[in-house]
Amino acid sequence: MARLFGTDGVRGIANSELTPQLAFEIGRAGAFVLTEGTHRPKIIIGRDSRISGDMLECALTAGLTSVGAEVISVGIIPTPAVAYLTRLYSANAGVVISASHNPVEYNGIKFFDKNGYKLPDEVENKIEKIMKEKIELPVPTGTGIGVRRECAEAQRDYIEFLKSTIEGDLKGLKIVLDCAYGASSTTAPILFKELGADVILYAAEPLGEKINVDCGSTHPEKLQELVLKNGADLGLAFDGDADRLIAVDEKGNIVDGDHIMVICGIYLKTHGKLKNNTVVVTVMSNIGLDIALKQHEINIVKTKVGDRYVIEEMIKGDYSIGGEQSGHIIFSEHNTTGDGEITALKVAKLLKESGKPLSEISSCMVSYPQVLVNAKVKNELKFEYMRDEDINREIEKLKNCMKGEGRVLIRPSGTEPLVRVMVEGKDHSKIKAMAKELAALIEKKLN
Repeated sequence: MARLFGTDGVRGIANSELTPQLAFEIGRAGAFVLTEGTHRPKIIIGRDSRISGDMLECALTAGLTSVGAEVISVGIIPTPAVAYLTRLYSANAGVVISASHNPVEYNGIKFFDKNGYKLPDEVENKIEKIMKEKIELPVPTGTGIGVRRECAEAQRDYIEFLKSTIEGDLKGLKIVLDCAYGASSTTAPILFKELGADVILYAAEPLGEKINVDCGSTHPEKLQELVLKNGADLGLAFDGDADRLIAVDEKGNIVDGDHIMVICGIYLKTHGKLKNNTVVVTVMSNIGLDIALKQHEINIVKTKVGDRYVIEEMIKGDYSIGGEQSGHIIFSEHNTTGDGEITALKVAKLLKESGKPLSEISSCMVSYPQVLVNAKVKNELKFEYMRDEDINREIEKLKNCMKGEGRVLIRPSGTEPLVRVMVEGKDHSKIKAMAKELAALIEKKLN
């Protein structure tokens, strides 16, 4: 059995790689590790809209209740809602069935601990150890078997929480919402309408067969079109489980996670709320972010790719904002994971307060062109580039050519037999050629 947990839980093609049997076993092992020693532990379970969700929720619930857990089903609801509700309902753990921005055929399972945080590697390893080694777990009978109940208040509790993250309302703003036919369909339209915004909806029904298809944060083209067509102030696109957000300004331009972190970081600093004067990002963030934040004398801490690594660094350094270019933004004052709807509210409120168009606000950061080229390399050789003199000599040569106005990033894939070569700089055609040449060299030397 290969490593089960990836950078964001367990993920695969539903009913093929992620089977009901596997979901059952994950439920048993996860409940045991996260709630060991607790009599009748309480576990929150939520999911996105994809059609395999019913099947996997039934199997996962069977696994959880088979070791005595009380399962509270909160239905189709955003991933960050489960993190919040786990804390609100004093549960022992939370679990989400979702494959985030991936196509409909995929699904996934990820856990939150009792404090609403994603699991560290060592806890995931304990769950995997039980499954791999087939360690015997308690098998309660009679009244010791767990039960399942539905929570009708969950959606309203989460919406009220979201409202509390900003002051005032959003009256006077015309906003297009793209809910990706996913989990945010159950909350975002209600939230923004109740806050007084003039709301135009797209992909705002929880239709599992359409989730992320030509919509959402990874496909914002229709949103851009609707913003221009309707003369909207702002477009907001969530992914399937609503833990990330991509915005569109009034001119139809994309405002990605890097831009959002810059404008929110500057706003927080201006209002004395940027803890330790720092924004946490990953190594994939655009160099334009570095330049913009340094111009405002804001410090930057970088982590490896994955929002849980951003969160770990935020906890360690007591920082208030961090995230990824893809739109996972964490506001630690409010939630313990990336929350697309909180991010959307922050951007909308900032827009209303400033009285300026988003295109003007986001112009404080200029994105440098980025080119990503994959080098095909066997899994066992993916890290050998670090020891190859020719490859390292070429990397240094490229860095010197850029004279501090670009960078080269080499990142072995965590799931595929690939080494990803990312080159960033001012001249797109130049960096494209650089990336292709370096990827070709890596393939030649390592195969």
